[in-house]
Amino acid sequence: MVDKIAFLFPGQGSQYVGMGRSSYDQSAVVRDLFHKANELLGHPLTEIMFNGPDEKLKETAITQPALFLASVGALVLLQDKGIKPDFTAGHSLGEYSALYAAGALSFEDTLKLVHQRGKAMQKAGQDQPGSMAAILGLPGTKVADLCLAVSTSTEPCSAANYNSETQTVISGTQKSVQAVMDRAISEGALKVVPLNVSGAFHSALMQPAADTMKSLFESTSFLNTKIPVITNVDAIPTTDANSIKKKLYEQIVHSVQWLDTMRQLTLLGVDIFIEVGSGRVLSTLVKKFDRSKSTLWTDDTQSIEKKFSTAPSQLK
Repeated sequence: MVDKIAFLFPGQGSQYVGMGRSSYDQSAVVRDLFHKANELLGHPLTEIMFNGPDEKLKETAITQPALFLASVGALVLLQDKGIKPDFTAGHSLGEYSALYAAGALSFEDTLKLVHQRGKAMQKAGQDQPGSMAAILGLPGTKVADLCLAVSTSTEPCSAANYNSETQTVISGTQKSVQAVMDRAISEGALKVVPLNVSGAFHSALMQPAADTMKSLFESTSFLNTKIPVITNVDAIPTTDANSIKKKLYEQIVHSVQWLDTMRQLTLLGVDIFIEVGSGRVLSTLVKKFDRSKSTLWTDDTQSIEKKFSTAPSQLK
């Protein structure tokens, strides 16, 4: 029996100086794509990816296309080895990489969307400053209740990422996020961690960014995917182009249902999870969900080569 494979694509927070360099050095195809990205963007993104500085790489307008490009480079190397997924999923920004890998978007259109998304979200964060925090040790439902209890129309707070059974990220105004952090500690949270971000992502404060992106989604050509993508807003396997377009719009202000995504992929029979791109954040979350699952990440090329050289039947 052939094991089912899911490719997972990381989002903001997984970036690091030097990302994408290995795939760039190994593949002429990757080099051509990276150079094309620099031309399309009008600035040397790869120079920032490879050499920093770190503070520049952390700027949302830079981070988002950089993460996409690093994932594309890693994806090309996997494809060269004949490793193909049965499903894809991406965390927040990573959903665009997942859609590209599944055939919904061209390279040029995906790059355009992530570039504009990064700029729109950075601007929304500047116009309406907010904050985010990770709540550890409480169920997501409890954290959502705490957000609801403190939120007002002028001081909103909501769950941004349901990452695991005991890790939920919240997002909102600085006042409301602090209030939820305080309540979470009193309710028994093991830890609350303020996040160093440039805006209140996946919250109502990002509505201006969603509005900016809506016309871009409408003018961009989306195709039905070749394989199902487990979408952030509902953790449902999706192939329809119109549904994808609608969900990308909703995703900007909606919570990322990552825990349900892991549940869905497990129900679909996925045995091997490969994190495609920068870092191993998602691989760690898979292990938190189910330690029995096989996890690999493209920054560790030796483990991938060992896994698939000893199990050629898993190649698609």
